[in-house]
Amino acid sequence: MRRRLTSRERSRGSARAAAVVALLVLATSAAGLETILGQLRLQLRKLPIEAPSGLKFQSIPKDPPGWETMRDEVMSAEGMEELGTQNYVTRWYRRVDETGRPVDPPEVLQVHAAYYTGMIDTVPHVPERCMIGGGLEYAGASRVVHVPLDTSRLALDPDDRPAEGQPRLLTGRNNRVPFRVRLPRGVEGLEMMVTPFKDSDGRQTLWAGYFFIANGGVVASANDVRLLAFKLKDDYAYYAKVQFMSGSVASAEELGVLAAKFLDEVFPDLMQCVPDWTDVEEGRWPKDNPRGAKAKAGV
Repeated sequence: MRRRLTSRERSRGSARAAAVVALLVLATSAAGLETILGQLRLQLRKLPIEAPSGLKFQSIPKDPPGWETMRDEVMSAEGMEELGTQNYVTRWYRRVDETGRPVDPPEVLQVHAAYYTGMIDTVPHVPERCMIGGGLEYAGASRVVHVPLDTSRLALDPDDRPAEGQPRLLTGRNNRVPFRVRLPRGVEGLEMMVTPFKDSDGRQTLWAGYFFIANGGVVASANDVRLLAFKLKDDYAYYAKVQFMSGSVASAEELGVLAAKFLDEVFPDLMQCVPDWTDVEEGRWPKDNPRGAKAKAGV
């Protein structure tokens, strides 16, 4: 005679059946999602990418016109591990006149740049985090300011075909980079996030600001880096933090002006240290770019 199942046994059996069904649904959904992503050419995982020149940020010039290096700051192995990259530079510059003498009053600027590539998750080491952790205090609120580049020194990229609503690409060059280098799209409206800090006794105010170059564009907010560098149809992802700090300025706007003076001379050098995103989008870089293979196959 067949034993009748108890209510508890029936409940356990139903739970197991529901679990099996759920696993089947998840498996089917995962397979379906993978198929859909493939059909739409969406990439959830991003490939790392480096500059075709092989140059790192340490290569930016120590004595661009109007500037001279005071000193470099070199991180320990532990510091680089915390920073999350070995491709960085932290260098103190000061403004000099035509004779090479420091300007009076002094204009001193710390320049820090760091490069990251691959999966974009968190954006580390913005001044609001690391300077407070280093013992400084806020001296005011963070705000975004314009970085007034001298756009008369730039030229339009004649090969650029922007999508509707996108700004045209600008190019720059200097005596170290004599050929035209593409700058980030939208650089004519460059902005950076600036925060004032003071030491514990309040005797000095330091102004620190930064922006990000990511997948061929620029943003002033750490939160916006993911939106720019993690587009679903991109195979690759990178971002570079470019940061400035000075105690020689009296406002966020003055830091923006001083940073612009530096970038007017050095932006082409910076862009030699990151991928040309037009070449990436059109499949020319890197050599194993999936878009290049698809273009050759007529896909």
